[in-house]
Amino acid sequence: MRALSQVKPALLFLLLVCGSATASPLADSVLRVSPIDEVVAQYPAMMSQGIRQGLKQSGRVEPFVANTISSVVSNAFSVAEIRARLVEDLDQGLSEGQLNSVLAWYKTPLAEKISKAEVAASNPDSWKQVEANAAALQEQYKGSERAKLFTRFDRAARATESAVDTTVAVQLGLASAMAAFNGSKGPTFEQLQKKIENQRGMLRGMVAQQVYDGYLYTYQDLSPSELKAYIEFLESDAGSAFTRVVTNSVQTSITEPVESIGNQLVRFFNPR
Repeated sequence: MRALSQVKPALLFLLLVCGSATASPLADSVLRVSPIDEVVAQYPAMMSQGIRQGLKQSGRVEPFVANTISSVVSNAFSVAEIRARLVEDLDQGLSEGQLNSVLAWYKTPLAEKISKAEVAASNPDSWKQVEANAAALQEQYKGSERAKLFTRFDRAARATESAVDTTVAVQLGLASAMAAFNGSKGPTFEQLQKKIENQRGMLRGMVAQQVYDGYLYTYQDLSPSELKAYIEFLESDAGSAFTRVVTNSVQTSITEPVESIGNQLVRFFNPR
C-alpha cells in the first residue's frame, strides 16, 4: 500500500473542490474562471505517475515495463474529454441562477486569491513542500480556529471522500496493470474492483491525514475570516451543487478508463 502515497491527496481534493465545451457558454465560463481548468490539465500525469511509482516500488516489474504501463495510463485519460464532461454536467446539473452565483463568486478578489493558491498547490512538485512542512503546520495550528474549521471544509468540499474515491481508482488501475502482467492467472477486473472497494475504510484512514496536511498548506495565507467565507460559499446552495457536480463528473471521468487500461495491457503483455 506504500504506492498510495504517490497519489497526492492535496492534488486530489483541489481538483475535486475547485457534453462538449459548447454545451453551455455559461457553464464553460464558470469552468474557465474557476481553478479547475488548470488543475484538470495535470490529472493524467498524476494518475500515471502514481501507478508508475507503485509498480516500481512493488519490485515485480522492470522499470521499462513500469514506464510503458505509465504511458498507457496517461494516454487513457483525456483532459479535453474530462473538461467536456464537466461543462456538460454543470450545464445539466445546475440552474442558470446557480451557475451565475458560482461565476460571480469566482470573480471576487477572495476567490481569485484562493484559486491561485489551489493552482499552485496542485503542482505535483508542491507536494514535497506539503510533506516537508506538515509537522510544523500541524504544530502551528494545533487547537486553532483554522484546525477546527477543517471538519466543515472537509464536509463541504467532500475532500477526504473524493480523495478516497480517486485513490480507489488508482489502486484499481495499479491492480489491473499487475493482473495484465501476470496474464490469465490473474483475477478478473470485477474481482479486483470488489477487493479494492472492500478496502475503503482502510484507505480513508491512510489519506485523511494527508488531506488535512494539504488543507493547512494550501490555505495558510488565508485569514480565518477568509477561510470561513470560502467554506460558506462551498456550503451555499450554488456552491454545494457546484462541488457535487464537479466531484461526480471527475470521478466518472477517471473511473471509466480504468477497465480499458487493463484490457490494453493484457493485449500488450499477451499478444496472440
